[in-house]
Amino acid sequence: MSEQATVMIVDDHPLLRKGLRQLLEMEDELLLVAEARSGIEAIPLALEHEPDLIILDLNMPDMNGIETLAKIREQSLASRIVVYSVSDQDEDVVAAITGGADGYLLKDMEPEDVVEKIKQAVLGKMVISDRLTEVLATALRHPQKNDSNLYDTLTTREQEILQLIAKGMSNKLIARELNISDGTVKVHVKHLLKKMNLRSRVEAAVWVVNQKQVGK
Repeated sequence: MSEQATVMIVDDHPLLRKGLRQLLEMEDELLLVAEARSGIEAIPLALEHEPDLIILDLNMPDMNGIETLAKIREQSLASRIVVYSVSDQDEDVVAAITGGADGYLLKDMEPEDVVEKIKQAVLGKMVISDRLTEVLATALRHPQKNDSNLYDTLTTREQEILQLIAKGMSNKLIARELNISDGTVKVHVKHLLKKMNLRSRVEAAVWVVNQKQVGK
């Protein structure tokens, strides 16, 4: 990463926030710009700072992580959001990803692994703790109904970008692949997500995988 990526932490535990803060301060590529103790506090901070990445706790009082995730996504922020939780329950993982999260990490991960996943998330990759991959694999075995008509509403360029999103490519890589600007890619992504009534790039990638499974 040539420029510092901005990060915001949302967690109600001071010790956890301190630990993450110390990890981020050791990385020249990452810059912590805000901390929130609750989902309610997080929303205005996210709008103010528009961070590249939001690290979001799942179990918080007043407004939990899934509710906070939904509220932030309603604001149409470009921020990537990774849930960081002690819960490895199937329903929590699936709810987070289908709710628009760009990843799900467990708090018992080694610090260096957490940092590596954060860097990958900033680059546009979906990040999942290793032992949770089976959970998502299981979810993908129950594909959504094929809706080719929905795909046909996209322009040719939007279809191209959707396929590249499904390959896990970031906006920068897509821009390079198609020889267009990052800004143009962002506009196309926003439009195709709106047309397909999807909340995140992850949902778009899962949608593509599901359609291929149905077509087998």
